[in-house]
Amino acid sequence: MSSRISHGDSITAENGKSGKNAVLVGAGIFSSRVLGIVRERVFAYYFGGSDAADAFKAALKIPNLLQNLFGEGALSASFIPVYAGLLGAKNKEEADRTARAVGSILAVAMALLVLAGILATPLLIGLIAPGFTGEKREATIGMVRILFPGVGILVLSAWCLGVLNSHRKFFLPYAAPVLWNLSIIGALAGFGGRLQSYPLAEIAAWGAVTGSLMQFGVQLPFVLRLIGRFRFQLTTASEHIRAVIKNFIPGVATRGVNQISGYIDTIIASFLPMGSVAAMSYAQTIYLLPVSLFGMSIANAELPEMASRTGTLKTIAGPLRERLEKAMRRVAFFVVPSVAAFLALGDSIVNLLYQTGKFTRADGLYVWMALAGSTVGLLAATLGRLYMSAFWALRDTRTPFRFAALRVALTAGLGWLLAFPVPAWLGLPARAGLIGLTVSAGIAAWIEFALLRAALNRRIGRTGLPLAVLARLWGAALCAAGAAFALKQWTQAMPPLAAGSIVLALFGAVYFTAAVVLKLPEAAHIIGAVRTRIRFRASGKNPK
Repeated sequence: MSSRISHGDSITAENGKSGKNAVLVGAGIFSSRVLGIVRERVFAYYFGGSDAADAFKAALKIPNLLQNLFGEGALSASFIPVYAGLLGAKNKEEADRTARAVGSILAVAMALLVLAGILATPLLIGLIAPGFTGEKREATIGMVRILFPGVGILVLSAWCLGVLNSHRKFFLPYAAPVLWNLSIIGALAGFGGRLQSYPLAEIAAWGAVTGSLMQFGVQLPFVLRLIGRFRFQLTTASEHIRAVIKNFIPGVATRGVNQISGYIDTIIASFLPMGSVAAMSYAQTIYLLPVSLFGMSIANAELPEMASRTGTLKTIAGPLRERLEKAMRRVAFFVVPSVAAFLALGDSIVNLLYQTGKFTRADGLYVWMALAGSTVGLLAATLGRLYMSAFWALRDTRTPFRFAALRVALTAGLGWLLAFPVPAWLGLPARAGLIGLTVSAGIAAWIEFALLRAALNRRIGRTGLPLAVLARLWGAALCAAGAAFALKQWTQAMPPLAAGSIVLALFGAVYFTAAVVLKLPEAAHIIGAVRTRIRFRASGKNPK
């Protein structure tokens, strides 16, 4: 098999460029995730673990199916490799024509799907949240119909992201969701305390639609500067447009597998006791922080770099393998301590972020249960994103698609088994089913990761993290978790904001110190970067 990826510059130069791009992606994602946590804290203040909270979270998931299936994930797998390849080949006229055609096809498809979704909402509620009844079900239907148009707009925002990323414009498209979060926060802050729970949840839904328009609108002017005046071009005559469409459907399941699994989890959680859907959503917001910051940022920055070059598989196998392994080490340096912190200090993290208003300490313990279960597959999920980007760069979306489909099936089967029969066999309360439900997704993530790695190894040679590196990472993380867990016992009587901050500060300090002592190169790199920044600032210059 041949691939249109090439050597180009030296590996050192490429790693430096991709590292800078990853920082820009990570900075954009970090800003939007921080506002996402603020949004969730405000939401928790007004709704806690109520039925209205369940209804809003479920309503948000249903139209988000469009965004997850047709948005960033599928476009990253299908559109970016083709578009970036045309730009790399200096064929800007054809690249612009392809971008306009893909945008036109998406706009028409979204208009039709949004209309169909609004009309079919009662049926969709029965599929996604069949456990909802009465007022809870009716409120969810109303909010879904409000949210559908906004999510259609977010798909077009993902098209903007594809164009901007291919032109190496990384920060804006990943920071744009800040506006979406701010819009919801503003709606809740403006009407909270004056409305009952269900009407306030509808206001939050309207805030989400407004935020979608803002997120799309802030990117569109920059896109038009790159591709020229937008004209509708509903055509598939070009081989490049057909290539995008050909790889689009496999990309739907591959990159969107986390979200697809999330819908299955929502269906199952809707049959668990009150607050389960909301608790799972609160936990997912925390869980996705390391996935986004350390998995997506590096994987997304690598994709256009690899896709814009030409060559054969034989010529790029070595550089691709080296790039992948270095990226894996960077990801693991941050994700391994995240796993340790979520398991040992999850209650402190949850209460630090959410314990306010109607969100009680008991709610925090329940969310920690969900977070602990999700953490089982955290390392596999982040490393797996790197392997997916490698396959997409090789123009192969079908191999990851097969493994994604298997993961979804495993999540569904194991989720039901561990959420209902197993807790009943063990004599556990029904609420304990949430732990089994989240653990099932983690088990499926590890199976998918193992299959991805084995398949890629057969093409480019052996890849993976050395056991010695993993041992040092886990040693540092466990030392930090032990010290912070001991301190946590002394901060129980303190306000959650202060207690959580102190405990996490100690965890971070001990982990980084242990990483330096164990001579992990990533720690030395961070120290070197900080020293360079300080030296340049002292001299009045800016580091290049």
